[in-house]
Amino acid sequence: MESPKTLLEAVQYFSDAENCRKFMIDVRWPDGIVKCPHCGSEKVTYLENAKVYRCYGDHPKQKFSLKVGTVFEDSAIGLEKWLPAAWLLSNCKNGISSYELARDLGVTQKSAWFMLHRIRTAMKDMNRPSKIGGPESGPVEVDEAFVGGKVGNMHKGRVKAMRAQAPVAVEEGYESPRYDNKAIVVGMFDRESRQVRAKVIPNTKRETLQREILSNVKYGSKVYTDSAVGYDLLRRRYVHETVNHAETYVNGQVHTNSLENFWSLMKRNLSGTYVAVEPFHLDRYLDEQLFRFNNRINTSDEQRFRKVVGQLAGRRLTYADLTGKVGETAF
Repeated sequence: MESPKTLLEAVQYFSDAENCRKFMIDVRWPDGIVKCPHCGSEKVTYLENAKVYRCYGDHPKQKFSLKVGTVFEDSAIGLEKWLPAAWLLSNCKNGISSYELARDLGVTQKSAWFMLHRIRTAMKDMNRPSKIGGPESGPVEVDEAFVGGKVGNMHKGRVKAMRAQAPVAVEEGYESPRYDNKAIVVGMFDRESRQVRAKVIPNTKRETLQREILSNVKYGSKVYTDSAVGYDLLRRRYVHETVNHAETYVNGQVHTNSLENFWSLMKRNLSGTYVAVEPFHLDRYLDEQLFRFNNRINTSDEQRFRKVVGQLAGRRLTYADLTGKVGETAF
């Protein structure tokens, strides 16, 4: 079916409820046959006045909307707002803040914040190949990044609390190389596919770093890292070469500059658009950045949008899960 190619076309197209319905059917059921998300039955009828479907199977909740079974489920916000929001987040290179989205869509900031996190859940790549690299493939760059505010910009009370918890990490006007106050992300860049994998990790210990590399990079691959001690045993499984950043950043083909580029984009996105990100939400912001970066080459705005919408089904993020208040009474 024809779908919008630009943001203006998307806003105009999805302002029509019937267009939203046809589009969701097209991306969820390419054969055009709507199936009940509860029992999988094809015996369903569209109730036009209520704008929902009715399943004739013998089970509770026979009526369902096209949002059921997706990250949009249980949302009172209509598809005419959800779909443009997905277009904006998948195509704005620097992301979009919840305050900006709230003004654009006419919803509250809290609702916009929750919407963005649900769309980020759909952006997570769940179908990637098991491992990257290989003896016959291109090299893989591996590096870690530290994400968090500078000690010099922090409130004196927070610095005092940090000193009490980790006195070696915070000195007057100095941040220790341990970066105890920052979140840590490890990344791997496949030079052949030009794709990045990244994950939030608890520390930079040797076993933590090498566990991630062993689970993501094929044995025998060329692996380029800096000279950090956490990578010193990779030569047992890989063709491992390092570059000493105290002396130089490039040694022929051995460097981690491609990953440094990704870290730069990610940090400017976090500090410029989102300003303050709690560590327990960082993995979702990372998924957002990975999605746009890995779909940047030969991919149109429409293709990125359709890929996000195509990954909506089968995923769920409740507000309790998002805020870590599972089991608490909602007021």
